[in-house]
Amino acid sequence: MEQSARSAAGDDSAEGLEQAAILMVRHLSGRAALNLTALLTLSALEREGPVRVTTLAAAAGIGQPAMTEMIQRLERQGLVTRVDDPEDGRVALVSLSDEGRALRGDQQRERRDRLAVLLTALPAEDEAALNLAMRVALPIIRRLIDQAQRSRISTVDRTLDTPSRT
Repeated sequence: MEQSARSAAGDDSAEGLEQAAILMVRHLSGRAALNLTALLTLSALEREGPVRVTTLAAAAGIGQPAMTEMIQRLERQGLVTRVDDPEDGRVALVSLSDEGRALRGDQQRERRDRLAVLLTALPAEDEAALNLAMRVALPIIRRLIDQAQRSRISTVDRTLDTPSRT
């Protein structure tokens, strides 16, 4: 594919992903008491299992102190718990609690219910086309998310490994 055609296709992909994000954030997400970073952190804990605060901070793109503060709030709300790291007793891991898991399930059902209502406004052929497109796009989007998370974490790891100048 020549460069200009690839650039145009990239622009179309970027536009599609941006529009999907707008649909998700503005129209499908409920008005939860939690901010987007907290919701994404709960999602990461559900997906990854118990992890260190530093790993969560890197994945969210925020500093460790800010993540620690957020985890403390989530812990007070009963949505996460801290467990000892079996490999290093000096370290605590953050884990999703049963209440946090229930909240995630409720939110997912609410989003899907709102989407189902929106889909009823589409002609059947548009809904079928969207379903086909998502079957193709979803594995690619998941790989992009994984790649972005690995890239963000490796950037933070390199930053932590760099000696500071004082």
